Amino acid sequence: MTSAQQAVLHQHLYQFAGLSEADRQLADPFWQVRHMARPDLFTFTNSVCRQLGFVLKGLFRVYYVDPRTDQEHNMYFLAEHTFLTSLKGLLTQTTCPYLIEALEDCELLVIDYDRLLQLYTQSHGWEHFGRLLAEQYFMINQSRSESLLTQTAEERYIDLLDNHPDILNRVSLGHISSYLGIKGPSLSRIRAQVAKR
Repeated sequence: MTSAQQAVLHQHLYQFAGLSEADRQLADPFWQVRHMARPDLFTFTNSVCRQLGFVLKGLFRVYYVDPRTDQEHNMYFLAEHTFLTSLKGLLTQTTCPYLIEALEDCELLVIDYDRLLQLYTQSHGWEHFGRLLAEQYFMINQSRSESLLTQTAEERYIDLLDNHPDILNRVSLGHISSYLGIKGPSLSRIRAQVAKR
């Protein structure tokens, strides 16, 4: 890990969980740099997730493949300065049906789950980090479920643009359609309507 990478990670750990300098330094030996080329997979279908990643550069999608139809369903997009993992699989160390794919050439810092557990026993700050990470993933899942139940596809599209302003320059329209739960022609119509405003 270079000093520049370390600085970005330390700043985010402080902003995210208020980790002290001592807590941040405690974990420094455990973080490793990982480079991924598009379309490498961070996790595979029915594999056990054993790492937590911090995205320094690049964009990922989390998706599910319906075994009956082989159709892909995009669930989330995760970009720079976010933590990346299959949280349920990580916490339970059981297989997960979701895949996490690099949509661009990516650079991450990764830490093994065993090392995280070690940090939790050594530091209340890292315990606090673990709780906040779980809460963040819960809120992401809850918000996603609610949006599918209560929002129109157009409202979901606007929310996606609000959360990822540069998404149209980085993700294919097919992936965006899948995320919104609609077909390509419907997305074209929504984009035209939003552009008129």
